[in-house]
Amino acid sequence: MTDNSAAGPPAPGKASPTDGYLGDPAVQAEWDDRYAVRQQLWSGDANGALVAEASELPPGRVLDVGCGEGADAIWLARRGWDVTALDVSGVALDRAAQHAQDAGATVHWVHAGLTDATLPEAGFDLVSAQYPALLRTPDVSAERALLAAVAPGGVLLLVHHAGIDTRQALENGFDPADYVWPSTVAELLDDDWRIEVDERRPRVAPDGGAGAHHTDDLVLRARRLR
Repeated sequence: MTDNSAAGPPAPGKASPTDGYLGDPAVQAEWDDRYAVRQQLWSGDANGALVAEASELPPGRVLDVGCGEGADAIWLARRGWDVTALDVSGVALDRAAQHAQDAGATVHWVHAGLTDATLPEAGFDLVSAQYPALLRTPDVSAERALLAAVAPGGVLLLVHHAGIDTRQALENGFDPADYVWPSTVAELLDDDWRIEVDERRPRVAPDGGAGAHHTDDLVLRARRLR
């Protein structure tokens, strides 16, 4: 892993979790701007689908993709997981590190895009991607990066919003087809994988925070067999 994934929030005189960004500067700037306009963008609670799907899993090594302000990472760390949390936004990671420090939780922070990060291949017992804004590419690099990070016997948990109005999204400058969805990842699964959950379900919506208006989730949970 990169030096910016050192365990725990930054102490005085030590590297910030936002040092050494790996990724597209334009993407970082876009997300930094989104976070900067509000003191808190998300609810501060762990995502409901993560809680539902991971509560019974034995703690191990977990990668939190698009960790935002750190609620999922902190929830996992408190349950005994060895957490690596990744995000493109330095503003988000600074907040997440402070929240983790306040909670007494140890998290390894990585300031990078998923496909740019230096991560151990097959290094995680759980890869959690909750509503990730992962752009698709012709070589399906983002989808393959998610799969490659999962250790044999481990689980990929990918959750996204269901029922997005494509016409409305296009009017707002957002094309859902440009992004990774559970269905695009499921298409890549071969005999090395077993799909355990692939469904649309009512969302356990948080109180407040961006995205709270979404009512349904698309949930893909797949286990790597070998």
